[in-house]
Amino acid sequence: MTIQEASERYQIPLQILREYESWGLCGAVKKVMGHWQYDDLDLERLSTIMTLHDIGFSSEEAELYMRLLLEGESTGAQRLRMLEAKRVAALDEIHFKERQLQRLDYLRHEIRKNQR
Repeated sequence: MTIQEASERYQIPLQILREYESWGLCGAVKKVMGHWQYDDLDLERLSTIMTLHDIGFSSEEAELYMRLLLEGESTGAQRLRMLEAKRVAALDEIHFKERQLQRLDYLRHEIRKNQR
């Protein structure tokens, strides 16, 4: 399947496909008549890359994670640390937003109380 077909069929942005190719991680992808051909393993890897982007990994972090993944199970602890760091950052953001909502609700309450 070509880059265009993979993008359309699996709703993968062309930018992510090109990024994947530029990293040189697509060992199983073969160039046929000047075009990369994706197989099922490549599509699984691309799904992982999209997930990493969705959870806030930068392109550099996603590339490092994927390189570690391809090295095998011996890198599991390092990949887990990367995921843990993103989880902590997400929780910090959630807690910050919760505090914002509490302040917002307090101000709304004060306005309503004064309108009675």
